Amino acid sequence: MTNPAPARRSRPSWAGRNYTLLTAAAIVTNLGSHGALIAAAFAVLDAGGDGGDVGLVAAARTLPLVLFLLIGGAVADRLPRHHVMVAANALNCVSQAAFAVLVVAGEPQLWQMMLLTGLGGVGQAFFGPAAEGMLMSSVSGEQAGRAFAMYRMAMQGAGLGGAALGGLLVAAIGPGWVLAVDAAAFAVAGALRSFLDVSHIPAREPGEGLVADLRDGWREFTGRPWLWSIVAQFSVVVAVVGAAESVFGPLVARDELGGAGPWGLALGAFGAGTVGGAFLMTRWKPRRLLFAGTLCVFPLAAPSAALAVPLPVAGLAAVMFVSGVAVEVFGVSWMTAMHQEIPEEKLSRVAAYDWFGSIAMVPLATALAGPAESAFGRTASLWGCAVLVVLVTAAVLFVPDVRNLTRRTTEVVASAKPVSRGAADPSADGEGAVGRLG
Repeated sequence: MTNPAPARRSRPSWAGRNYTLLTAAAIVTNLGSHGALIAAAFAVLDAGGDGGDVGLVAAARTLPLVLFLLIGGAVADRLPRHHVMVAANALNCVSQAAFAVLVVAGEPQLWQMMLLTGLGGVGQAFFGPAAEGMLMSSVSGEQAGRAFAMYRMAMQGAGLGGAALGGLLVAAIGPGWVLAVDAAAFAVAGALRSFLDVSHIPAREPGEGLVADLRDGWREFTGRPWLWSIVAQFSVVVAVVGAAESVFGPLVARDELGGAGPWGLALGAFGAGTVGGAFLMTRWKPRRLLFAGTLCVFPLAAPSAALAVPLPVAGLAAVMFVSGVAVEVFGVSWMTAMHQEIPEEKLSRVAAYDWFGSIAMVPLATALAGPAESAFGRTASLWGCAVLVVLVTAAVLFVPDVRNLTRRTTEVVASAKPVSRGAADPSADGEGAVGRLG
């Protein structure tokens, strides 16, 4: 009598319960939120607003996100992270549901849309650091990089699908109902995240207060040259790339490429590139992960240069695809470095400083894009964006820890002082499974 075949695992060993719940919830929220971004813009326009009003509603979300990020990071390291995530999802659900009711019922006022969008920004400020800390604490060992890549691939794929589906639904059923779908998505995601298991996370020791927690996070952040230098780099990169794509891109598309359709195709190519880059990182484990990731920031200058020329639609789409691949190589490498170098109990605070530094200059860069075009011309402004990306990326390569920080298979469990670990670290895994295509 033959023995029955062993049961086949439905998921890899590193994809535990928490990781699976977090990934499923991220798919749900990204499907809803990317469609809701389109719906919010059309809700403003349908209510009689113009481009400036759309910008005000977008800014109303960004401002509280910047203001509350650091507090959100400290709170997420002080309280159970899944509680913070569920509460933030509940706030997003309520604010989006109220926004949907206003749009479906009649003509919403601009101040009402700004207020409700601002509440969504507050929710994101508390959710983001808690989610990043929770994700990093849900995986361990040498498969962490693959886990992060799979997570980002699922998230980016859902975002790409959500944007496409959202555009179709806005045209078919109207923006109000798409906002209602997003509210329901937050409710489902919050329910999934309520089942997260935090029993493996050590209990937090009583702290000295929120301000002391923020100071402790700042010491952790500034004590690691690779960390603060790359965040400083990305404060410029994110700002100028955001200005190029949100302000100059649509203008070039309108004047040179034939309108919104070609620009949408280019953005879709970028989204497809992010999915492809995340897939690549499920197979590739660069040994000097920050060095490899930073080299992949250089291609982010290419879209600005392509718009400055400008390239035909096919060429622009190809450039956007490559930049999407590159940004995901950096993203997975960055998450892996954070996971292995930052103590678990400080992950959310450090993530908050990372987020804050990366987005703080975006409103300023977007506001200055118009005056820069008037002063220097659109082409010169776009070339300036490309040059800034190249310069700050080249500068960060002079930081030894960025060049030498090495992938390891053991994680930092606790740390009383910030420790910089590079190629000379005896715990670094110099050979073997890491650092090669797998």
